[in-house]
Amino acid sequence: MSVATPPYRLVLFNKPYRVLCQFSPSGGKATLADYIRIPGVYPAGRLDYDSEGLVILTDWGRAQHLITDPRGKLAKRYLVQVEGAPDGAALELLRRGVRLADGVTLPAAADRIEPPDVWERTPPIRSRASLPTAWIALTIVEGRNRQVRRMTAAAGHPTLRLIRDAVGPWSLGALAPGEFREAPPSDLRDPFPHL
Repeated sequence: MSVATPPYRLVLFNKPYRVLCQFSPSGGKATLADYIRIPGVYPAGRLDYDSEGLVILTDWGRAQHLITDPRGKLAKRYLVQVEGAPDGAALELLRRGVRLADGVTLPAAADRIEPPDVWERTPPIRSRASLPTAWIALTIVEGRNRQVRRMTAAAGHPTLRLIRDAVGPWSLGALAPGEFREAPPSDLRDPFPHL
């Protein structure tokens, strides 16, 4: 198994809502450059502008490839606030695979959870007294464009808020929005030496 040694770096960042997952400026929108000033690190994968949570940055090209390569099937866990109250049938659909315009998704882990102890979003989601909401934990091994949002919508429960809280062995932990921490270089192990 290949292991990265210094000077490789691994940065775990809690991306706030409405921050672009890039360093280059774009129309006055907030970007990673507003939060992270570590030269040479780049995001290993993306997180949508309107999504929150864990983004991994590294300067090790192999790690970037392994984290994003769909052949590695690296699990990504999301905490998702949805419209309505998903029943067993909706959760089973998410677990089996959902037919989307670009094909059926791979099986996922999906469970109803109690509202997680997370930060308030600014601005908050729009709440309507007539429409209940619920939280689910959804773990996928793909990374299609806006996949989680499309999956929950196809199951009849559009996403209101989306927080990625884990990617493979890494999790947000106690990081607040806009905060980052460096993980030890020993965390940069090649989890897929066969690829």
